[in-house]
Amino acid sequence: MEPLDTDLDYVVREPHELNPQKRFNWLYSIPILGAIWLVFLAAAAIFQWPIAALVDPVMSFMILLLFIMAGLLFWAMAPKANR
Repeated sequence: MEPLDTDLDYVVREPHELNPQKRFNWLYSIPILGAIWLVFLAAAAIFQWPIAALVDPVMSFMILLLFIMAGLLFWAMAPKANR
């Protein structure tokens, strides 16, 4: 009886090179959130929507996002561990 894996070529996976700039790609979400907030505020000013109940929670979220962004920036700018 023949072995089942006679036609298979075994490939050794080499570690792929990481691009350190890819760590910063998540930063594109921060200006997008800010732009959405500004568009919402402009629309509320134009159409006179009552947004008093939304301002405090959203600003609290933005302050929390500031601290999260600072921590993630330290992570993104950290040197590679295998150097």
